[in-house]
Amino acid sequence: MSEKIVIIGAVAAGPKAACRARRLIPGAHITLIDQDDLISYGGCGIPYFVSGDVTDEKELRSTSFLMLRDQYFFKEAKGVDVKTLTRAVSIDRDKQLVHLEHVKTGERDSIGYDKLVLATGSRPNVLPIPGADLDGVFTISSLHKAISIKERLTKGEVGKAVVIGGGAIGIEMAEALKDLWGIETTIIEFMPQVLPKIVDKTIAMMVEQHLRENGVNVYTNEGAQRFEGDENGHIRKVITNNRELEADLVIMSTGVRPRSELAREAGLEVSPMGAIVVNQRMQTSDPNIYAAGDCVETLNLVTGKKAYAPLGSLANRQGRVVADNLAGIPSTFEGVTGSFIMKVFDVCVGATGISMDVARLEGFEALDAMAVQSDRAHFFPTQALMFMQMVVNASDRRVLGVQGFAKMGDGLLARINAATGMIARRASISDFSNLELAYAPPFSTAVDVLNTAANIADNRVSGRLRTITVDEFLEWMDGKKEHGDWVALDVRHPREAEPFLEKFPDRWISVVYDKVRSQYETLPRDKTIIIICNAGTRSYEIQRFLDEVGLNNNMVLPGGLNVIRRLGVAWWPK
Repeated sequence: MSEKIVIIGAVAAGPKAACRARRLIPGAHITLIDQDDLISYGGCGIPYFVSGDVTDEKELRSTSFLMLRDQYFFKEAKGVDVKTLTRAVSIDRDKQLVHLEHVKTGERDSIGYDKLVLATGSRPNVLPIPGADLDGVFTISSLHKAISIKERLTKGEVGKAVVIGGGAIGIEMAEALKDLWGIETTIIEFMPQVLPKIVDKTIAMMVEQHLRENGVNVYTNEGAQRFEGDENGHIRKVITNNRELEADLVIMSTGVRPRSELAREAGLEVSPMGAIVVNQRMQTSDPNIYAAGDCVETLNLVTGKKAYAPLGSLANRQGRVVADNLAGIPSTFEGVTGSFIMKVFDVCVGATGISMDVARLEGFEALDAMAVQSDRAHFFPTQALMFMQMVVNASDRRVLGVQGFAKMGDGLLARINAATGMIARRASISDFSNLELAYAPPFSTAVDVLNTAANIADNRVSGRLRTITVDEFLEWMDGKKEHGDWVALDVRHPREAEPFLEKFPDRWISVVYDKVRSQYETLPRDKTIIIICNAGTRSYEIQRFLDEVGLNNNMVLPGGLNVIRRLGVAWWPK
């Protein structure tokens, strides 16, 4: 008698498990069950469907060879039965039955299983504030929602939009609304920065400034308190703790939580965060039931703690592990480093591992190192600056995270991917410093920015490099801290330094890089010297020299003015 495999959830992990299980166990009877009628779609592509980069929603549901992934496809091409518009209402583990209900008719049924897979996904968080149910207030919870949003845009019904949440999806949706449709768009983020706990403040500020340069308003440290509508129940205003914003469309992008009710009610172990607990084989507390995707708990390979990582890429990998184990092939999913990358207009931002903020919260002796250099040979005509920050644990020199900001392209992706594999294996600073990477001038520099970030981290951990934080520097420049006891030493070309000398004559001095060794005695000994260049490399060399001659009351501005000019500071000389 053929084994009966039932899979609940047919978006990412479920279809992956079903199709691989069919290849590994040709004689099994496999059934996919989903409460929706649109299945197996690329949910991460929704912002690009809204933006118009993906012109038809069917492209998100199609294979690379242009077959629509619907019931017919799974039945005839994959040999998998599919029940859509069918909700799994309960699991009888003793009888190994799943009780079902048809979404539209209410008709009840049940299906038996030998092995059951839960791929129930996640649901979006909905703000518990007045007006959340108004027409025009959306979450990005399904392809249906995306289609409805795009219909409103196409009909010209939206002139102003507010996105609640400055995470990846919120930023992607804001870009989609502004870039193609030209809609006046605002992001509201409750935390002090966008992409909180994913990247640190400096890189987040670069993202925020780039959004503003492209016409998206960004308000951080601000939360929506209520939504107001018109007499017909349509959204018209978002009220925050600081302002009122007119809106024809609101998108709530405030995170997701796992759909684990079915598992909990069946008596399966569920974590305090609400995710289904699985082992590395993706088995639940019932050995006949597996789970994968956005509904499960996983392990953070950096902190060693349990984590929740709702990403389509991980769901597919977990679905494969489930299928292997269903077929008797020992396979494990070890955990995640939290790798991430996204497009923001014509730049990209990415990260892997943990941020400086998270590292400190986790009790690491964390230090960061910022490298700024060309993404390819500086003499190559298409070169552009790449900003790469490395987070390390000073006590054992382990690399905890890498994050970056760069011109849109694959360059940052390549570095993040390389770092992901290294961090997962607990690589050290020296491992990164000596990491072999492919080199040719059109693609990279001879000493890659990833190597450079590690070298800077080595200098910091070893005490050879002392830096001021970007926050401290900005507070001094903004007058929030007394600056009478410090001076900025600009070692760039005089033409570059001149606007700053004119604007800040009381705090800015200029001695060109190659003249410091002969003119260092002119430098003040009663002030802290902030050594400044464009990227930080020349500043570090000058710091080493000044230390040698006894002028060790100095610090380096990490990343130099290449970082500061991308933060949108008000005092930047025109």
